[in-house]
Amino acid sequence: MALFRIAARTPLAPAEAWRRLTAWERHAAQVPFTRITVTTPPPTGQGTRFVARTRLGRLGFDDPMEVTAWQAPYHCRLEKSGRVVLGWAEIDVREDPDGGGGARVAWTEDLRLRGLPRICDPVLGAAGRLVFGRAMRALLREPKGR
Repeated sequence: MALFRIAARTPLAPAEAWRRLTAWERHAAQVPFTRITVTTPPPTGQGTRFVARTRLGRLGFDDPMEVTAWQAPYHCRLEKSGRVVLGWAEIDVREDPDGGGGARVAWTEDLRLRGLPRICDPVLGAAGRLVFGRAMRALLREPKGR
C-alpha cells in the first residue's frame, strides 16, 4: 500500500473547491491518457460509481470507483475495486482558519497496484503524489465557468 497525502490552500470558497474536486469527469483532463465515465445517474453522492479508463496505445485498464462516504461539502471517500488498481481515496475540504474566505483541501490516498511488490510502495507513492497533486491543483485553478 502506498499511502500519501496532498494538501493545498485555495482562495476558493469551500463549496466551490468541493464542487470542482467532485466533478469526476473533469479529473480526466488532468490525468494523462485517462477518460472518466460516471455510471450512475446524478446527483453525485454515496453510491455514485465511475470508471477511470487509462489507455496508452493497445494497453489499458479500468479503475472502477464508488463513493462510499459523502458529507458534502466537506468529505468524501472513494473505494477502488479494479483488477489492477485497488485502495481508497478521501477528499476533505475545510474553511481556511486563517480567514479570507478560502479553503484548505486534503487528498489522502491508499494506492495499490495488484501484483506490485511492497518494495515498490515508495515509488508508487511518489508517482501518486505527483499525478494527483497536479490534478488537484489544476482543478482548483480552473476558471469558474468551466
